[in-house]
Amino acid sequence: MRQARKAYDSKLKFVFIQDLSQEGAFNGLLDGIDGIIHVASPLNYSVADKEKELIIPAITGVRSILEAAARSPAKRVVMTSSFGGVLDMNRPLTSEWTYSEKDWNPITYAEAISPDATPQDAYRASKKFAEQEAWRFMETKTPDFDLVTLCPSMVFGPVAHPVSSVQNLNESNALLWRVANSDGNTPLPPARFNFWIDVRDLAEIHVKALLTPQAGGKRYLPVAPEKFNYQLASEIIARNFPSAASSATAEKQKILENVNVDRKNLDEDFDMAYRRFEETVVDFTKQAYRMAGPST
Repeated sequence: MRQARKAYDSKLKFVFIQDLSQEGAFNGLLDGIDGIIHVASPLNYSVADKEKELIIPAITGVRSILEAAARSPAKRVVMTSSFGGVLDMNRPLTSEWTYSEKDWNPITYAEAISPDATPQDAYRASKKFAEQEAWRFMETKTPDFDLVTLCPSMVFGPVAHPVSSVQNLNESNALLWRVANSDGNTPLPPARFNFWIDVRDLAEIHVKALLTPQAGGKRYLPVAPEKFNYQLASEIIARNFPSAASSATAEKQKILENVNVDRKNLDEDFDMAYRRFEETVVDFTKQAYRMAGPST
């Protein structure tokens, strides 16, 4: 990471923390800081115990960083939550609905840890419970800093951190790679909801959330104005990469025009020019093909 950012080497420091939830994990690390962006949360769908491996670490990790922030000079904490903490997976897809910052995933703790819950259910629940823990902390502890939470949807785009191979891509980009690396007969990944954002735009929103005065105390749903599905991704890849023309699928996916996101607060508080889905797909696919090597 530092090698790729030599111009900022003197301003960039990495500290490895084994367990974010451990008491005192941040001791001495937050001295003199002005703001915190908390993005860490466990994401592993191959879990034996959903509660111990996904839900509890997410909650205790948030509590730990907020307690440390309260002992620091920080004036603001920006927390990356997830649209998974907003979505109602039981709402009929045929119903008209506009999600807003007031919406929460209705899953209960008991439902999230039940044997019937999938790891994906538990992950979405972990983001909900962790974010609610953060807002509860702000209400009960009244620290000197304020809080901003961001609940992004699917995040796509080129990878900035070192990734050894396409097999190690993050969850959302791995789905795009599955489309790019298809033989044209592989079923498309499901796209139950059509909300997304480019990782570079989301990074910019994180910085603006830290620096924009009126953002304090608010919850945002960062999504691009344009909707997506994997059929569109397949068409974009085939159009821009001649060697991938055979990967284009005949499978059709719908865009849900009846399900939307209220972007009012997002647009009013952050002056953003969002990337188009085509730019995101092309930039990522170029990188993924280089990563995969000439045999792909």
